[in-house]
Amino acid sequence: MTDAALPFDTAKLDKLAEVAVRVGLNLQKGQDVLITAPVEALPLVRRIAAAAYRAGAGVVTPILNDEEVTLARYKHGQDQSFDRAPAWLFNGMAEAYSNNTARIAISADNPMLLSEQDPAKVSRVGKATSIAARPALEKITRFETNWLVVSYPSVAWARQVFPGLADEAAVGKLADAIFAASRVDRDDPIAEWAAHDARLHERVDWLNGQRFAALHFQSKGTDLTVGLADGHAWKGGSSKARNGIVCSPNVPTEEVFTTPHADRVNGTVRATKPLVVRGTVIRDIAVRFEKGRIVESSASSGEAVLKELLATDEGAAKLGEVALVPNDSPISNSGLLFFNTLFDENAACHIAQGQCYSECFENEDLSKDEIAAAGGNSSLIHEDWMIGGPDTDIDGIKADGTRVPVFRAGNWA
Repeated sequence: MTDAALPFDTAKLDKLAEVAVRVGLNLQKGQDVLITAPVEALPLVRRIAAAAYRAGAGVVTPILNDEEVTLARYKHGQDQSFDRAPAWLFNGMAEAYSNNTARIAISADNPMLLSEQDPAKVSRVGKATSIAARPALEKITRFETNWLVVSYPSVAWARQVFPGLADEAAVGKLADAIFAASRVDRDDPIAEWAAHDARLHERVDWLNGQRFAALHFQSKGTDLTVGLADGHAWKGGSSKARNGIVCSPNVPTEEVFTTPHADRVNGTVRATKPLVVRGTVIRDIAVRFEKGRIVESSASSGEAVLKELLATDEGAAKLGEVALVPNDSPISNSGLLFFNTLFDENAACHIAQGQCYSECFENEDLSKDEIAAAGGNSSLIHEDWMIGGPDTDIDGIKADGTRVPVFRAGNWA
């Protein structure tokens, strides 16, 4: 699709590219950039490449994927194909990150692309890909380079969010929602991001000063105590990667987050928004934790996929992240369900099954064994789902049992 045919304001797409490079990545002169994106997102890929070169990038390398190619595997692939993944590609990506290459992932995929495919095959592909991707994923979860996830309004995604509209109108409305959440509908998005980042850091500094041992979540269907990892650190907004570059990995972002203790989560919790995994919408998730592990789980739809996800490996049924997001935030106030984790997780407090972020410790140089000893979880997956809403109350619990209000009625106390 040419720029002239795009059903939204391309000047805002220009601003999104600038925010991606200058705020999200904080790209440094001479740095190479690796971009992964669907082919439909080429208008944004091209703008990011141009903005990166203007900022002094070394080499910008795009890797594009295509929905029809993905579906061809499920329609025509031999059985052994579903247990394979291009490890050589992920090993190359890991090498690039080790050599200070910055990483951008453009999210625009059809959330329901695999909804009509054999769930067993989808699960096999997911597991094979997770295993093959581990070398590259570990570089990202260890924050070894500056990286970013940003979004583009594809037709298939827009149809899911605005099912009653014609394609052009749906794409236009999704674009407006992305631009608003990403703060590029303002006169000076760079200044807006600086102010927003400062507000997030105020929350981070307060939480780190409190030194809570646990958080207690209460709302309808939820009575959950999340113990926090020993020596945990709260993060949010911009952070310094191990290569020394301060970047903001998520555009948009409204969360502050940290690492739970993998063995100190107890109680019941219900999801407040659906979760889309491997082309399946999982609704009304309800689980019970005992000593860190999910021992009971249910969902009104997609339950089989949920149970497959939790059985991925030893750490899949434990928590790797807990994040706080006020109900009074731009994405929540939009009233939209995006069917996209980057957006939906920034509309509500959430937890994530699986891999923890090793950056969320006071000592960011811990070994894998030291992270595990402190309570950090390890897994092939990292799946966020939303548990917050307008009735969410959260107390911080200190080591001596003192309780401090953190959230009341869905917002900061």
